[in-house]
Amino acid sequence: MKTVVMKFGGSSVADVQKVQNVARRVVEKKKAKNHVVVVVSAPGDMTDDLIEKAHQLCESPSEREMDMLLSTGEQVSIALLSMAIHHLKAGAVSLTGPQAGIYADHNHTRAKITKILPDKIQEELRKGNVVIVAGFQGINPNQDIATLGRGGSDLTAVALAAALKADACEIYTDVSGVYTTDPRIVPEARKLDKISYDEMLEMAGAGSQVMQARSIEVAKKYGVELQVRSTFLKEEGTWIIEEVKGMEDVIVSSIAFDKNQSKLTVLGVEDRPGIAARIFGELAEAHINVDMIIQSAAQDRTNDISFTIARTDLKKALSILKEVGKELKSQGISCEEKVAKVSIVGVGMKSHAGVAAKMFKTLSDEKINIEMISTSEIKVACVVKEFECQQAVKALHKAFELHKK
Repeated sequence: MKTVVMKFGGSSVADVQKVQNVARRVVEKKKAKNHVVVVVSAPGDMTDDLIEKAHQLCESPSEREMDMLLSTGEQVSIALLSMAIHHLKAGAVSLTGPQAGIYADHNHTRAKITKILPDKIQEELRKGNVVIVAGFQGINPNQDIATLGRGGSDLTAVALAAALKADACEIYTDVSGVYTTDPRIVPEARKLDKISYDEMLEMAGAGSQVMQARSIEVAKKYGVELQVRSTFLKEEGTWIIEEVKGMEDVIVSSIAFDKNQSKLTVLGVEDRPGIAARIFGELAEAHINVDMIIQSAAQDRTNDISFTIARTDLKKALSILKEVGKELKSQGISCEEKVAKVSIVGVGMKSHAGVAAKMFKTLSDEKINIEMISTSEIKVACVVKEFECQQAVKALHKAFELHKK
């Protein structure tokens, strides 16, 4: 029998009717002569609601207790789904992350999986049960529950698929697959039949919310082929796979964007070794991820260092930079709170010239100013004003003819 891992997000199990729908899909998969492991997220907005309640009690709640609290959301889902499957006269058992043999490191609220020992899962599969695992959680070396951070249920599903050597890993969500861009902005956006791991990684880093980057990294490392598909429709989704012949024929496969960006500039710092290390070292210690970085050419032995961060980290970053800036005798800190990152992604860029030039000309024709640029082998990203983001996405989607098959 084949082994299939099915992962359902919070919107898929948001209420009793949706849980019943998921149960029917799981039983259908089981009746097709498969061993089935299901990973589920917390119902709907439960995780956000729990976070809000914790912060109503205290401004900085204990990370250990936050993990204890947030892990309960997934446990609600696994128990309800198991009951729904029992009602359909099929065998099922629910397991927390620790019961499923998922081990994590010491980092509360953002732990990494260190190993998976799926003995109990395999035992239940041999009994003929559907095994339902709580996503987003594992057990750390102190025998405490540790959560894996946002998108951790995707990571749980992919890691389990790798550990079980599953034949397929299906990610069910409220969209039908991966699109050339957000169809809410560009109605002509087209669903992709397949996309490479590297393209999906770049899209995740560029702001796409379809899948978490860490889960794609694990899938690529262990060769787990993924299919993103709709919980509510029976149609085929998008396969995320190793790059195959023919993918490079498509120069640009998608347009991604991220409006949750802010731009910071440390002004007039001394042009000498160690300055950048000092600035970004302090931000790293505070777990602030820096995205795009530009250092200006030195003038009068000083230069400016500009970079982007997630807007949610802005307050914390400004506090750090003001202190570091004083120590480095900078001329001040400049902040532009509302910017957006717009990116074109495609493995075809590796073998086609002029792609960046076409992007820049398209934005120029739209009178959109580019504030920062970063590139990789298969991505070009530009920072623009937030209010110009949608205009940029629409223009680029049309310019690269992504509406055409």
